[in-house]
Amino acid sequence: MVIIAAIAYFGVLQPTKLLPSRCNFGSEFQCLDYQISSTDSTFKMRLKNGVGASIDVSAITLSTESTTAYTCTTAPVLPTGWNSGQIKDLTWSVCSGGGLVAGEKGKIKVAISYNTLPSGAAYTKQVDGEVFTTVI
Repeated sequence: MVIIAAIAYFGVLQPTKLLPSRCNFGSEFQCLDYQISSTDSTFKMRLKNGVGASIDVSAITLSTESTTAYTCTTAPVLPTGWNSGQIKDLTWSVCSGGGLVAGEKGKIKVAISYNTLPSGAAYTKQVDGEVFTTVI
């Protein structure tokens, strides 16, 4: 019992340390790369449009599971005319909060609102995703 308590105390049994990094979205977007950085206060994603049509992105919101809000002063320009199969790099900077700690795993929830060009802005859809990785 003492050994198990000692192992738990020193963080060996923390399940988040054992889980692999991941970036999950619906089939609409393929996540090719991602990074959460506390050293330069940025959040970066490389996404591929898998919608099957050209799209306009109207909003991207970020959040965490923490009670402290995750805020970024500078957001990327929202992609418009984003062709199917095209890859976009998105970078948020001067980010803080959200309970993210360097050297530990952190999760950022991402909600992307978009519409296909043929449908127009009246038919907006939303895809929810998440990035779970070690904060550098």
